[in-house]
Amino acid sequence: MKALFPPLSIPPAQLAISKKGEQLLVWCVIRKKHLVMTPEEWVRQHVVHFLLNDQKIALPRINTEHLLKINGQNRRCDVLVVDGYGKPVLIVECKAATVALDEKTLLQISNYAQATNVPYLWMTNGIDHYIIDTKNPSELLESFPSLK
Repeated sequence: MKALFPPLSIPPAQLAISKKGEQLLVWCVIRKKHLVMTPEEWVRQHVVHFLLNDQKIALPRINTEHLLKINGQNRRCDVLVVDGYGKPVLIVECKAATVALDEKTLLQISNYAQATNVPYLWMTNGIDHYIIDTKNPSELLESFPSLK
């Protein structure tokens, strides 16, 4: 199990994990339901708990699997954080810890940014993290931006 769900470089989350038959499930505090625990979901749930517990972002401001329309097609971003007025401020693209963050990931999250005009992007596989200010995308941010 450790190979599929390795320790991450973000604070560990107290996830509610259960088993149904042979399948591991995790309780999603955002969607209020059990989800199949995949390696990507492992990262996404840690990101959600980091945003809630460490960044102190209120639960109603965080969406997961948020629907976006891009060039007339439906796409879903992993995590979307909005400000107090509902305006998008951060999009997070999560990959499994074993998946490298590459140009394909950057293109994917860049398309999300164009569709939402969001100021910050965060690409993560739970181990490597790239935080981008869309106003100055050539320089990665050294620390997490204030989203309050």
